[in-house]
Amino acid sequence: MGGAGAGAAAVAPAPEPAPASVGVQTVRQGNVTVDGATLRYTMTGSGSPLVLLHGWPQTSWAWHEVLPALARQHTVITFDLPGLGASTVPADGYDKATTARRIRQAVNQLGFTRVALLGHDLGAMVAYNYARDFPTEVSRIGVVESPLPGFGLEDFYSVSWHFLFNASPAPIPERIMDNEDVPTYLGMLFDRTQHPEAIDRSVYYRAYSDPAKRTAGYEYYRALTADAADNQAHAQAKRLTIPVLAMGAQAVFGPAVAASYQQVAADVRTVVAPDTGHWIPEENPAFFNACALLFFGPATGTPASPDLTGCAP
Repeated sequence: MGGAGAGAAAVAPAPEPAPASVGVQTVRQGNVTVDGATLRYTMTGSGSPLVLLHGWPQTSWAWHEVLPALARQHTVITFDLPGLGASTVPADGYDKATTARRIRQAVNQLGFTRVALLGHDLGAMVAYNYARDFPTEVSRIGVVESPLPGFGLEDFYSVSWHFLFNASPAPIPERIMDNEDVPTYLGMLFDRTQHPEAIDRSVYYRAYSDPAKRTAGYEYYRALTADAADNQAHAQAKRLTIPVLAMGAQAVFGPAVAASYQQVAADVRTVVAPDTGHWIPEENPAFFNACALLFFGPATGTPASPDLTGCAP
């Protein structure tokens, strides 16, 4: 955990938004006010609603390579998570259950009462809590490159020191990490992946050059202990029954994502994305799209290769 196509557009964090439209796909951009924050969103495409939730240290720009293809089949809604990207910084509420409630409020305000969810990294945790706490409002979810707190994520804390560094009490990371250190720190994370050249890192460096945004990122990690306790307390009483696409990168979490979610959900599909590190939507967008379009698509979809077997609807 971090840690182009044609036909639609994605939106980068301010100050560099993408064009309003590309081809026939129009991108609607705006802000939605929820409890404690204002969330930046984009909406594009047509069809059944699919909400995309990014992770750390990224923004909704993480989806820019896969959004065009997804938008040809779905109405795709992206959000910058509270406190990150172009969304405002809430004073509290960085646990994933509160974040999920805020995302749900935004989704409802945009006119949707039942959606599918696709989350990467921290966004996967938020997607799980959304589906867990509002089960009648979610048709299915995809969780990418993150086991759940309380169900396996802790086993990976020794793999990368950023987990415990980010979770250190304030103001330890805030005083250690200055603006000029952002490319060094985030660059270390991006460099350790399978295809570092695929990461649009300059966008994320700018997004985290604001100390308040960095603190918001740390707060998501500081909440992981509470998230673990919350997940364990509700796992059985609120066991998911909807289909769960659990995708891990071949070079990182692999089948560990599915192993985690099998403890909290009844219908988990195991997928290992080949030739990719943690940042699958940017490192291997072709595989990611093939899998997502199959899983979130018509019930008659058939996997085109063995790697896509777990993506079957």
